Amino acid sequence: MKQLFTSTYALLFSAVAYCQPSVKPVSIIPEPVNLIQQAGQFVLPSTLLVESDTTAELKYVLNYIRSHIALPTGSSLVVQRVAPNATLRLKLNAKADSSIKKEGYRLSITDKQITINANQAAGVFNGVLSLIQLFPNSIESPVPAANVQWTLPQVEITDSPRFAWRGLMFDVTRHFFTKEEVKQYIDAMVRYKYNLLHLHLADDEGWRLEIKSLPKLTQVGAWRVNKTGYFGNFTPPTPEEPKDYGGYYTHEDIQELVQYAKERFVNILPEIDVPGHSLAAIASYPELSCTPEAVNYRVRSGEKIIDWKPGGFEALIDNTLCPANEKVYEFLDKVITEVAQLFPFEYIHMGGDECAKNFWEKSEAIKTLMKHKGLKNMHEVQSYFEKRVEKIVSSKGKKFMGWDEILEGGLAPNAAVMSWRGLKGGIAAAKLGHEVVMSPTTFAYLDYMQGDPLVEPRIYASLRLNKAYQFDPLPDSVDARYIKGGQANLWTENVYNIRHAEYMTWPRGFAISESLWSPKEKKNWNHFFAKTEEHFKRFDVAEIKYAPSVYDPIISASKTPQNELKIELSTEVDGLDIYYTFDNSFPDRFYPKYTQALIPPKDAVMLRIITYKGKDPKGRMITIPLDELKKRTEKK
Repeated sequence: MKQLFTSTYALLFSAVAYCQPSVKPVSIIPEPVNLIQQAGQFVLPSTLLVESDTTAELKYVLNYIRSHIALPTGSSLVVQRVAPNATLRLKLNAKADSSIKKEGYRLSITDKQITINANQAAGVFNGVLSLIQLFPNSIESPVPAANVQWTLPQVEITDSPRFAWRGLMFDVTRHFFTKEEVKQYIDAMVRYKYNLLHLHLADDEGWRLEIKSLPKLTQVGAWRVNKTGYFGNFTPPTPEEPKDYGGYYTHEDIQELVQYAKERFVNILPEIDVPGHSLAAIASYPELSCTPEAVNYRVRSGEKIIDWKPGGFEALIDNTLCPANEKVYEFLDKVITEVAQLFPFEYIHMGGDECAKNFWEKSEAIKTLMKHKGLKNMHEVQSYFEKRVEKIVSSKGKKFMGWDEILEGGLAPNAAVMSWRGLKGGIAAAKLGHEVVMSPTTFAYLDYMQGDPLVEPRIYASLRLNKAYQFDPLPDSVDARYIKGGQANLWTENVYNIRHAEYMTWPRGFAISESLWSPKEKKNWNHFFAKTEEHFKRFDVAEIKYAPSVYDPIISASKTPQNELKIELSTEVDGLDIYYTFDNSFPDRFYPKYTQALIPPKDAVMLRIITYKGKDPKGRMITIPLDELKKRTEKK
């Protein structure tokens, strides 16, 4: 660790910092722009005297200090506007410091005092977040910790974000999460300086937002038959099965969530996904569909409704709103009116992704629309729809955003694009002069598996921590003015509860946060993972769930020229040893250690593997039927 610390920070730390063996390197995620650590410590007194103004936004910061520093340390909190001997001084700059932008800060810890300077209260808050990460892990305890020496390292930090948009998308539609669970998700994300929560509020599986002018959206659209297993393969619900799973947020719930987020300097981006992904809306109001059979549709419970084919897809039932129906635009005007009133954030996300058009192709109303409007193909039909929706959004004083499919057929004049199918959609939109948020599947889809399918909830793709850490929202070929930032997306088809939502988000959420905040040149995988291991310990204290998948071996199966099964094992991080057995027993560090490719014994039926770091087991024990590995060789 000392060698890693020295190599990473040799240019930043003073000589005393990296020559003193007693100085333990700090582990702040995301990595600050500049950090200098000195020898020596600050000892927290029993009374936490804070010098601060008491503006509304600084009161939010003070409340956070009360709950996240004073409470766990058992300190009494006293706030004064002028206190030269203060423990902690929170200072807004009289003249803006251009080097730290709006959300940046300067944090100084000496043996006598802690000082945070910033241009805005959001910057002070970010300084507090870094300060908390410098405390001992017990600061994360849900209850006051006893017998802890509350010391801090002496540091000088100058820090500001690389991107203004640092988001996480939380799909509360496929599975419903309560208001308190959304707050819990916000609490976890702000630790790592995320400032944008994207709520996916409407889809085939449920409508989650009260629209008072359209009551059936929640009376009908918010409820479905409950199913458990692998989403997409459920049996279709029968008429007698109760539609008792779901829920929605009232106007009062949203107002409470918006305020809760505001007090943590987080904006909430609402998404209503149209014209595809609209089955819950159509089940509520069938007249919104081009297809007469929609009167028999119901909210999806996870049964197959799309035929995903190589190079394309077709809907098995029509889950799209009808662009040729004026009632659709009247409906959307009512929806967007209430959404705009509830969410103060400047953008409304209107989806636009994965819109199956095979039912449109058969619709006489669509054919008539195409003839009257001179539309050449179905992409232009969707573009016609998107442009009309953008006008509705703009009429409410908001900005229109959609997934990158809205580029197809022609982009609406002022649309912002969220690029999910890789970076190419974002690049194309930026070159057209449109604002872009990058959220590509290749780096930022948190619903993907984090390790081997044998130990992960099975889904069709994988995204390991190392790959997530490679995310860079700003391609070299693009004007940086148009890239607002990026986000990671947690779709919840196979996420049934908040504990699993945490498991899927962390530690990949650490990696994305550092990609969005820290300078590109400061990113270093080995140093990042050393910090990640320290934050695992903090999460253990906080009782936040995270995935240990990064410790699990990577398994590769192939065939030798003699048609024998060949198994190769590797690890995502350095310093791990892999132990294995073919004899059905449970390996530990006294079993054979993997050093080269394995050929299973002739009659063996399974391989068991586990990783160790020295004497300590790290990864999960994985049991692999050899027949499963043989199948993997056949798929290549």
